[in-house]
Amino acid sequence: MCYSVGEFRVGPQDVLLGLIAGCPFYIGAAQFEYWQHTQLILDVVPGRGAGFSLEAPEGVRFLTRSRIFTHAELGVLATAKPPTRGG
Repeated sequence: MCYSVGEFRVGPQDVLLGLIAGCPFYIGAAQFEYWQHTQLILDVVPGRGAGFSLEAPEGVRFLTRSRIFTHAELGVLATAKPPTRGG
């Protein structure tokens, strides 16, 4: 789901993945544990959005693709500091 900045309370279990157009993008801790070995690629494509998500009235939806990190990329990530958490 996509919310306007400030409309979703970010908690200490939420993991900051990065910024998209200057807006923070978080994922839940359980999802992060499951997906941490992959690169998540977020696209906006034509189509019907889901529920109350911010993009729904715009005639677009988010599409998430993923790819498994290479051994070299996993090595770099192993030396990185832990991800930033919300809250």
